[in-house]
Amino acid sequence: MSDKNDHAYIPRLRSQLAEGQINRREFLRTATLLGVSASAAVMMAGEVRPARAQETPKAGGSIRIENKNTAADPATMTSIDASNSTRQTLEYLTETGADNITRPYLLESWKPSEDLRSWTLNLRKGVKWQDGRDFTADDVTWNIKRLLADETGSSVLGLMKGYMLNETAAADGKKSHSLWDANAVEKVDDHTVRLNLKVAQIAVPEHLFHYSFAMVDPTASAKFRVGINGTGPFRVVEHNPGRNVVYEPNKNYWGNKPYLDRLEFVDYGDERAAVPAALISGQIQGILNAEPQQMPLLNSQPSLQRYEVLTGDGPALRFRVDQKPFSDPKVRLALKLAVDNAAVAKLALGDMGSAGEDHMVAPVHPEYFQLPAFKQDVARAKQLLAEAGYPNGLTFEVAVTKTPAYHVLVVQAIVEMWKQIGVNATINVMPTSAYYDIWTKVPVGLTSWAHRPLGIMNIGLAYRSGAPWNESGYSNPEFDKLLTQAESLADPVERRKVMEPIEKILQEDGPMIQATWRKQATFYSKKVGGFSMHPSQYIFARNLWLKA
Repeated sequence: MSDKNDHAYIPRLRSQLAEGQINRREFLRTATLLGVSASAAVMMAGEVRPARAQETPKAGGSIRIENKNTAADPATMTSIDASNSTRQTLEYLTETGADNITRPYLLESWKPSEDLRSWTLNLRKGVKWQDGRDFTADDVTWNIKRLLADETGSSVLGLMKGYMLNETAAADGKKSHSLWDANAVEKVDDHTVRLNLKVAQIAVPEHLFHYSFAMVDPTASAKFRVGINGTGPFRVVEHNPGRNVVYEPNKNYWGNKPYLDRLEFVDYGDERAAVPAALISGQIQGILNAEPQQMPLLNSQPSLQRYEVLTGDGPALRFRVDQKPFSDPKVRLALKLAVDNAAVAKLALGDMGSAGEDHMVAPVHPEYFQLPAFKQDVARAKQLLAEAGYPNGLTFEVAVTKTPAYHVLVVQAIVEMWKQIGVNATINVMPTSAYYDIWTKVPVGLTSWAHRPLGIMNIGLAYRSGAPWNESGYSNPEFDKLLTQAESLADPVERRKVMEPIEKILQEDGPMIQATWRKQATFYSKKVGGFSMHPSQYIFARNLWLKA
């Protein structure tokens, strides 16, 4: 059955499910994006699974988890670790769960127009900031406008640029952005906000959960610190950047109170070799993720529980296309063709990896289009280099972070394969914090791109012209046009058709080698209840509790 208030596309979506054109996962994702509640979408899909018996959570106790921390403004965060530090105190309008379904959080619901150009966001009533002030539409409109402002420098601009902003170029070529319409972010009443879009967009609810979209108090500094005023279940009571963050419960939290009396995130920096011993000895009760080389030891520990999940997480070795020789598409394609992605995945990740396809859209994404296998072709790679004017090969440096350790292994494997076409690259292994100070500037670097529920999200963040996280400086008008078209389609079957040329453009012209996908895994003490492995490695400590 369908409710008369459901989006007009829902009947078509149900037909596609019945005809086998889409699977249950694709149906649930799309139906919920169109405003159907998750429970109603499950009923529409015709599969209601019985609830599993669960232990009763117990209040009290303290948990320590390995996770790097931050002192940054959440709007400009560049890591999952940093977002985990802030998300215990600062919350989001929506929340994408471990099942990749996006649900309202600070929102009570949302409703898109039939043409997907107007999204009405209904705020949850009764939400309060930790200082006791009501969370209202004024807070939301201020946050959205701030995140879309050039001076903020947030990656949200790259996500929303295509449907919320106009771009203008000054005489010196420098580009700036402004809301496409004065009413693009509209306050309807104290608990209702409407986004009026320049073009249709299907992924608005998922964009609202991008980790830079945390709601911050408009009346105070946005820098993460002791006493920061959020709406979340925990308060920051101690903060030592590079060492630890300590949280205590927000006793006036608007939602279900957290179970823990104390939460601590412990930052081991790049010295992650010490992490397994700390976990095994009980100094910490959980880790952000497990390195492949740590898996055998951690698997053998009877006191630990392993969690894993398939993801769209993968590192991209990218080139600055505004610098020679990488400005030449022939050079970029030659460097890709010299690499055997399956071999790189095996060498770096073992059974925790699978071959990438050099376009950043993963098989787990609903819009993924399976192209013919992109195979290593050393002879053609040599020919392309010669045609580009480099018959004797190239020499350059590749920057890579010290952690996670498999990043270095990926680069080492690729660099070794490049030798077959006369490319001699040196490797600069950098402290992670130092790399991310310059990650958008280095000529060649390997950057980790975390899982996001839709493939169009990562490629929009990374390769849309002018996006803040466009670390390669890539700009392709045809790609931008097709991406905006794909983002406008509610129909996953039609969107998949548009993804075919998008993926081909990134394979053949794009600025990166994306050699592997990674299966994420982590370990927690069996004494910890309430944990669920999120494909983006997000930690929701409000759900955690200690078993007796």
